Amino acid sequence: MLELKDVTISYKNRPTVKNFNLSLEQGKICSIVGESGSGKTTVIRAVLGLLAGGGKVTEGDILFEGKSLLKNTREEWRKLRGTDISMIFQDSGAMTNQTRVIGKQFVEYIRTHEDISKKDAWDKGIKMLERMRLPSGDNIMKSYPFQLSGGMRQRVGIAMAMTFQPKLLLADEPTSALDVTTQAQIVRQMMELRDEYKTSIIVVTHNLGVAAYMSDFIVVMKDGEIVDAGGRDHILHRSESEYTKGLLDAVPSLGGVRYV
Repeated sequence: MLELKDVTISYKNRPTVKNFNLSLEQGKICSIVGESGSGKTTVIRAVLGLLAGGGKVTEGDILFEGKSLLKNTREEWRKLRGTDISMIFQDSGAMTNQTRVIGKQFVEYIRTHEDISKKDAWDKGIKMLERMRLPSGDNIMKSYPFQLSGGMRQRVGIAMAMTFQPKLLLADEPTSALDVTTQAQIVRQMMELRDEYKTSIIVVTHNLGVAAYMSDFIVVMKDGEIVDAGGRDHILHRSESEYTKGLLDAVPSLGGVRYV
């Protein structure tokens, strides 16, 4: 479904991500892990054509269902984003307009991609919120983002991202701003979405525990390059990379047992 071939991403002609390769099948979950500044978010922003600050893919190609995304026109990107490919941000509440209620933003988002009435879009928004286990979807729609908890805002972000049942979901640190209990709930819901819709997911995270729990495949990045990659079992138990071993050793243990 998605393939990144020897992708190099540069800012002002200086490579920040070098020779990145990834092949993702339908219904699979891949985690990209690594320390801050390793290039994780840059990779998924490149997939969605949202590189900020003049960033460009200067080498390689990004293929989605066999078609190069690098050749997309502005109109092709408009049709693709939010439908076949969606993104969840680190704090979905920070990505919404704090002066407008959730419902108005949700309705606008739906009507951008679908020719339906405001009432039908409102009802569709409520349905998606309740599917994300948010109680009283109508009240959520009438709320401002700052009136919701971090976990509720993140569920709103996931509900919006999943409205059109995307084939590919990109998640940028979707749990880092949440408490541990809410993190677990969000991770389980994302996995349920994969099971229900066969959605492929790429998760950017610095949390190896999250990656270990939900991923089929893990990519480890450092300084803009892949230093390790493989199936979950390989990365957790058979990796020969000293950097990966260091990340694993940094995971907290309880009673001498490390739960990854």
